Amino acid sequence: MGSKLRFCDVMTSLVPSEGILIRFSPHKGPLKLSFDLHNRHTYSEQETSAGRGYAQYTATIGVLTMDGKLLGRGVVQSEFRSARDLFDRISGGAGPRGVKAVAPTGIERIVMEVPEGVDEVSVLGEKLSVVTLAGANLFTAAQRPIAVVSNFSAEYTAAPAKTSPAATRKRVARAPTKR
Repeated sequence: MGSKLRFCDVMTSLVPSEGILIRFSPHKGPLKLSFDLHNRHTYSEQETSAGRGYAQYTATIGVLTMDGKLLGRGVVQSEFRSARDLFDRISGGAGPRGVKAVAPTGIERIVMEVPEGVDEVSVLGEKLSVVTLAGANLFTAAQRPIAVVSNFSAEYTAAPAKTSPAATRKRVARAPTKR
């Protein structure tokens, strides 16, 4: 709630159409896509106060073209011990002060190139490793939220505007007519 950023869950999947879809305007040359990747923590004041709130997260995501070509991966690793380890709180929940139980923790800036001609990509979750006092787990099952993203930006050079056929016709000089 402090940052006023918008957060979006990253779901595990191998199907690009099931991920976070990002569309770009046509661009000349490569485009630089960047965003913040956070681990996704379910916060419990009771568990934290009782000394059972510890968690270590490692989330791995991929950015794919719509035909499934992997453009790059991103990884965020963070540990949670207390509320100070949360990156932010998300408003709109039923919890105290109207915040959701799920909160982003940790931050890793992900930057990658999107080639010219690629006008849409998908951000998909690959896997999540979680270590708690109860043990270690690896999550890869489809349609599971494993991370949170925020603060997307794209830097690119716009492609030249397409001209209409009428505008590209060559002018033909006419021969002067006799009178």
